[in-house]
Amino acid sequence: MRRARVAYSGAIHEAIERNGQIQLNDGRIVSEKEVVWLPPVEPRTVFVLGLNYADHAKELSFTAPTEPLVFLKGPNTFIGHRGQTRRPNDVTFMHYECELAVVIGRGARKVKRDNAYEYVAGYTVANDYAFRDYLENYYRPNLRVKNRDGCTPIGPWLVDASDIDDPMNLTLRTYVNGKLTQEGNTKDMIFDIPALIEYLSSFMTLNAGDIILTGTPKGSVDTKVGDEVVTEIEGIGRLANTIVGDDTFTKDAAKENWAKHLSQL
Repeated sequence: MRRARVAYSGAIHEAIERNGQIQLNDGRIVSEKEVVWLPPVEPRTVFVLGLNYADHAKELSFTAPTEPLVFLKGPNTFIGHRGQTRRPNDVTFMHYECELAVVIGRGARKVKRDNAYEYVAGYTVANDYAFRDYLENYYRPNLRVKNRDGCTPIGPWLVDASDIDDPMNLTLRTYVNGKLTQEGNTKDMIFDIPALIEYLSSFMTLNAGDIILTGTPKGSVDTKVGDEVVTEIEGIGRLANTIVGDDTFTKDAAKENWAKHLSQL
């Protein structure tokens, strides 16, 4: 089953996919363009993997890690499908990262890899933008690189784990303005999903709603204001996002957008 969280008619709804449309938890059927998409999960602790694909590490001229390179991400970073991500004016290189997101379904402590999938609720798509200008080094990603507000679109759907036969053999693709710019497969992860759950749960408790972003393959390119970026994962979904500039967030821009809205009423 595909599940979502959306805003519609002044309220937040849990929803499911029904024959290509969205069925709200109150039974109403709406189209995907009638709603505001929210992250399909309200994130708790979010773990992010760096350099978890050998080809991406090579692309960045780094040796693949021998132990998972993990850092944390705050909930302020997440936005939903069709959302906007801000590119600061002082940034010269801002690239996408298409990633399989693993959502934990129940408490997990000292889990062995053979049992790891028993703790997975489902999967979704994440696009974890990186701002290379702010990077201290690839082995210590800092707060400004990975924790900027709205820098990680996620969704649209949370797909039940039982509906994905093999999460370690899924094709990932990214399109910028309709052009294919990134393609890889989850089978090329250095540390697979069971290994990551075993590693993290060996020293801390994982809880329902925790998320693991599992890294990105090679092919990350710079994105510009106005670009539409679509990240997709086989069997999980297509996540669309638009890059906007600092001027979108100014008072004058807000007034202009409001005036445009009123003119369309």
